[in-house]
Amino acid sequence: MEREELAGWLRLTLTPGVGDITARKLLGAFGLPGDVFRQTPAALGQIGPAGTVATLLQPPAGLEALVEETWQWLHGSDATGAARRVLTLADAGYPAGLLQMPDPPLMLYTLGAPGFDLAQVDRSLAMVGSRNPTPQGLSNARAFAQALGEAHIVVVSGLALGIDGAAHQGALDAAGSAQRLATIAFVGTGLDRVYPARHRDLARRIVGQGMLVSEFPLGTPPLTQNFPKRNRLIAGLSQGTLVVEAALQSGSLITARQAVEQGKEVFAIPGSIHAPQSRGCHALIRQGAKLVESVQDILEELRFPEAMDSAGAGAASAGVSGTGTPESPLLEALGHDPVSLDALSARTGWGAADLQVKLLELELDGHVARLPGGLFQRIASA
Repeated sequence: MEREELAGWLRLTLTPGVGDITARKLLGAFGLPGDVFRQTPAALGQIGPAGTVATLLQPPAGLEALVEETWQWLHGSDATGAARRVLTLADAGYPAGLLQMPDPPLMLYTLGAPGFDLAQVDRSLAMVGSRNPTPQGLSNARAFAQALGEAHIVVVSGLALGIDGAAHQGALDAAGSAQRLATIAFVGTGLDRVYPARHRDLARRIVGQGMLVSEFPLGTPPLTQNFPKRNRLIAGLSQGTLVVEAALQSGSLITARQAVEQGKEVFAIPGSIHAPQSRGCHALIRQGAKLVESVQDILEELRFPEAMDSAGAGAASAGVSGTGTPESPLLEALGHDPVSLDALSARTGWGAADLQVKLLELELDGHVARLPGGLFQRIASA
């Protein structure tokens, strides 16, 4: 991309009052951004709202600085050797899945290993969920993502805390040292920053075996309104969306709704009726989402038979049906819902001191998680 072309796209993106819909109308009528800005006020007035004609004729404040920053970023490098690209609606490499959306972004910024091509992603699944998941939810997300990765399905998520992070990690675990596109993270900031900051190391891993993607210009901070907006891209690039855990008022449900609006499949993992993080998934299931107990359920629904063959029996059967160590009577007494120490004492007849010792042993072995409020929960192995 030449600098003048980059400047034209950035100017169109930054012009006040010109959203994606108006911008696409202008591009459809006149061609590339450079052609748009060479039009007369009368010609522009026939396409765009009257109030935007004046702003189209005047370069927005800060444009030159952003062009310079973006140009330097494109031609810069770091220790990872990652490839930096800017894709526009006019590029042949723009992903077809996003072009089919009603509101594809004018520009996409990508950061990933050299040779990875966003347009060539043909088998992918979005995985989203709570930023405050249960330990079981985290375990499920990582196990499902790893199984999908072993089936060579690209896992798409949003780099958020909780389920998103576990999904990216599981996909990277499956890739191991292989140089293949394992996971894609659509972020709600410019690619010159990482949010949340605690995912900085995870972002570096993704750049090595995946890709970070943003529709927001460099320098864009983590604005609240940008995260629901980027969710449509997570759904748009994927053949389906899996919701692992979600409260009723969750951004994950926005992603699921957008997937439905785009004609994509929605999957949901059921959970405890006592867990607020399960209520969103249960609501989706009532509305027609497919209840998922194993990765095989997803592969069959999306008709990825080759993926099932390459996944192997372990990956295809990965799910929430594991039983941990059934020989432990305490695990049997725990069940699969959060439970208090008093309730466990009543179920087992053991004193609090003995229970604390046994629970600590199970916690250290990874079979039990300690929850807020003095509760304990069994973690089923996938």
